[in-house]
Amino acid sequence: MTLDLEEPQESIFTKVRDAEKIYGHIDYLVNNAAYSLLGPLEHFTEAEIEKQYRANVFGLLFVIQAALPTMRQRRAGLIVNFSSVAGQDTNPGIGAYGSTKAAVEAISEALSKELSEFGISVLIIEPGAFRTNFLGALQTTADGIPEHYHGTAAEKATNAMKAANGKQPGDPEKATDKIYEIISGEGETGELKGKVLRFPIGQDALARIDKKMKKFSEDMAAGKESEDSFSTAF
Repeated sequence: MTLDLEEPQESIFTKVRDAEKIYGHIDYLVNNAAYSLLGPLEHFTEAEIEKQYRANVFGLLFVIQAALPTMRQRRAGLIVNFSSVAGQDTNPGIGAYGSTKAAVEAISEALSKELSEFGISVLIIEPGAFRTNFLGALQTTADGIPEHYHGTAAEKATNAMKAANGKQPGDPEKATDKIYEIISGEGETGELKGKVLRFPIGQDALARIDKKMKKFSEDMAAGKESEDSFSTAF
């Protein structure tokens, strides 16, 4: 069975129902499909933005919506949504992709709160750079990098991502083993099953997210100081 995440909602619903007829029910729903379009956000066309969101966000949500009725009736199930380190810390040149992964994070957070009383769990996987075909499949916008963006952070980051293909620090087989363990509850990482909402994986992801969280804490402290000195409450 082939499912294209850019299909209409009803088409995706039909294919998920067909899968349930074949297999009875879905115990684990893993949303991993996504792609990235590179370029300065200023130069994305409406069609390019829509395609990025259809593949990375709308399709993911529609698959979840289709699978939830039987999960809810059985009061069991695990939804695993692949985000990215970019969902927590987005670099220039990859803002459209990062924004879709931030949307996946928000959707997953809301679902974890909405579905817990039905016995359904949600897990967000936040991978760093692993040596898969992801970077090799990178696409750029129709405009590419316009001349006025030459030498900027957006162009440098775009070129760096393309140059990193085949040199990513993460071993995908080791990552797969860890992800399997946390989903199944087996092995050393399996101890985390049901205990965490997010699972950052890869040393580069952990370092970037840690740096982001420190900056976030600084911003929170500044906001608290401002609120303490002049409250916005009635």
